[in-house]
Amino acid sequence: MSRQDAGAPSDLEAQDGLPVPRRYWAVATITLGLSLSVLSTAIANVALPAMGKDLGVDPATSIWIVTAYQIAVTVALLPLSSLGDILGYTRVYRAGIAVFLLASLACALADSLQTLVIARVFQGLGAAGIMAVNAALVRFTYPRAQLGRGMGMNTLIVAGSSASGPSIAAAILAVAPWPWLFAFNLPIGLAALTLSIWTLPRVRVPRYPFDWPSAFLSGLTFGLLIFGVDGIGHGQRVPVILGVLVAALIFGWLFLRRQRALTTPMLPIDLFKRPVFALSVLSSSIAFTAQGCGVVALPFYLHDVLGRSQVDTGLLMTPWPLGLALTAPIAGRLADRHPAGLLGAIGLTCMCGGLVSLALLPADPASWNIAWRTALCGIGFALFQTPNNRLMVSNIPRERSGSAGGIMSTARLMGQTFGAAIVAMVFGLVASASTAPTVALLIGAAFAILGIATSGLRLTGRARGS
Repeated sequence: MSRQDAGAPSDLEAQDGLPVPRRYWAVATITLGLSLSVLSTAIANVALPAMGKDLGVDPATSIWIVTAYQIAVTVALLPLSSLGDILGYTRVYRAGIAVFLLASLACALADSLQTLVIARVFQGLGAAGIMAVNAALVRFTYPRAQLGRGMGMNTLIVAGSSASGPSIAAAILAVAPWPWLFAFNLPIGLAALTLSIWTLPRVRVPRYPFDWPSAFLSGLTFGLLIFGVDGIGHGQRVPVILGVLVAALIFGWLFLRRQRALTTPMLPIDLFKRPVFALSVLSSSIAFTAQGCGVVALPFYLHDVLGRSQVDTGLLMTPWPLGLALTAPIAGRLADRHPAGLLGAIGLTCMCGGLVSLALLPADPASWNIAWRTALCGIGFALFQTPNNRLMVSNIPRERSGSAGGIMSTARLMGQTFGAAIVAMVFGLVASASTAPTVALLIGAAFAILGIATSGLRLTGRARGS
């Protein structure tokens, strides 16, 4: 008997998207789950001071509440995306939602840092289940001709959730203690879990066993890599960081060696032989590094260099995610008609221009003069990200969609982590508090230029012919 999601009559409905109105319900289900996984990071960041104070720990220690979640997501992404290819994307999504819900309840009931960190690890594992199969579910929900719109909607949800996270956290903390930040997830998660029973696409999946050794090596590689890079930003001792990164390289070498020997590898290295796919993954990592530099450095630039208040800083950063959210659906439609390499290069050019123009602002600029520059960064990133994601997903066999989704999410997380670490290193090396943010913004612009080059390479004959 063929292994497939329960209740699936056939894989016909998944061949070219779901029919309307079921497609809209599936999009709503995917949106709810993705929003939860993104909001959980944004909300926790804002509430760290309140949680640390209530649990009786110092700020440096309280960062583990965020780091534990981040490491758990990164460690589990590739194994769970592979599991989606084996068991079915809907099953992994449902399991991810269920684990996320139980972990959110545990977070809300936690009365010590240790308990909260353990619960956050399981919450990260649940979020990884959601993220790992997200792109695959979108691919089988939308018709081929509208895949760009689906990816645009994904980008919109991520941007909107990131932008609204601080406001939601502030609103909850204004009327309730921090455990309610995690209780907030419960009704939304229950709705997503209930809807997933009958709305999501059901896809036949191949028969092959899950590769536990690869999952172990993948987890060690990416977990140690994230821990080491994150340690740079948190001021860990150099010998410790070097030891962790060397260990990550050793396990990474063992992981890649095993992948080359497998016919169905967890890390689909065979897909990297396609120039357009490899360039898209590389461009994604570079672009997220550039954005990470900008997003982390910008609050310090606005506050320390331009002398803006905390309230003004938050308001002046809003045009970035707002521009991204408004542009993402438009970029999705453009991606269905125009080359991703061209759109990506144009988008990163806009982002580079925005970062450079921010770094070159006069001493006392008007608010509108700052706002249009931050908006340009968001607009540019949306023009890159949506077409890039569409190209990555559409350029591989449909039965490998889960693996592609895992790679997309891993590239995003690694880029964001590297961007934050670069800013931390700049702040440590540049003594002047008024100069360091400017340098970090310009480094972000340099990465955007590198991304323009890698994105443009996809327009060459060799890449297009892959």
